[in-house]
Amino acid sequence: MADLNTKYMGLELRNPVVVASSGLTDSVEDIVKLDRYGAGAVVLKSIFEEQILLEAEYNIKKMQQDNFAYDEYSETLDYIDVHIKEKEVGNYLELIKEAKNKVSIPVIASINAVTATEWTSFAKQIENAGADAIELNIFVMPFDTDKECNENEEIYYKILKRVKENVNIPVSVKLSPYFSNLGKVLLNLEKEGAGALVLFNRFSAPDIDIDNEKTTHAEIFSSKREMYNVLRWMGIMSGKLKADLAATTGIHDGEDVIKMLLAGATVTQISSTLYINGLQHISKMLNDVHAWMDKKGYLYIEQFRGKLAHKADDNNNVYERMQFMRYFSDIK
Repeated sequence: MADLNTKYMGLELRNPVVVASSGLTDSVEDIVKLDRYGAGAVVLKSIFEEQILLEAEYNIKKMQQDNFAYDEYSETLDYIDVHIKEKEVGNYLELIKEAKNKVSIPVIASINAVTATEWTSFAKQIENAGADAIELNIFVMPFDTDKECNENEEIYYKILKRVKENVNIPVSVKLSPYFSNLGKVLLNLEKEGAGALVLFNRFSAPDIDIDNEKTTHAEIFSSKREMYNVLRWMGIMSGKLKADLAATTGIHDGEDVIKMLLAGATVTQISSTLYINGLQHISKMLNDVHAWMDKKGYLYIEQFRGKLAHKADDNNNVYERMQFMRYFSDIK
């Protein structure tokens, strides 16, 4: 049978199918199941920057109350709320420790960040808890029209740089495609020490209920048709980066995994398909990859990874083509 062993940020993975940060990875029980069904690694459900900062806020409030510094804004209920939320930080560290004790696959912590404030020192606690790597899930919404593009981009670099200053384990960056020059941003993140780039974030999207005339949320799970922009950037950036590439969003079956690997992805990250098809779907995806490799005569992944990536000398490269004119020009 074909060998699916893969190296991701220097970590040894038994295969390139990684379970993405989601509700599927927020309990030791589920992580053990994901290990049993064959996941190559897991990315824990994100802890948010706000949750980390609440720890400091809690300490300030406690100090104020211990010194009888009560005022109209220092309410007991607010104190209790912050105290409860503060425990989430400790729970996250415990999740890392327990998961590492129960499974042998790499456990990657995830932090959802929007600023480069002092919360970044918390990354060291994640490392000490035993995490094999950290995935920084960064998104700065470009709502502020007074800012230049490079000002938003600098936040990404600062967050990565500060976290890297605090830890020795590998750090990846998960980001969106919404940059004026995405390729340059990816190269800059690599220069700042990113061990991998995870493409792309999938956000909560708005919808409108026209019967009740109110805003609501669009479909929360990805669909296969969402994979194609990811595929484009896997193909374009493969060979241009020393950092690894993780493909995520719209990857639902073994065929999708194969496509991403052919385009140059190091690993793929999945979640929606497991919500839809169950955790055991990992096994089927891996079986499909094995079957395809056996059929093609590939013994290991490196024999075909990046085989269909972007070629600089290809004047008609499909990864760069954005318009349909070639295909629809004859339609009357």
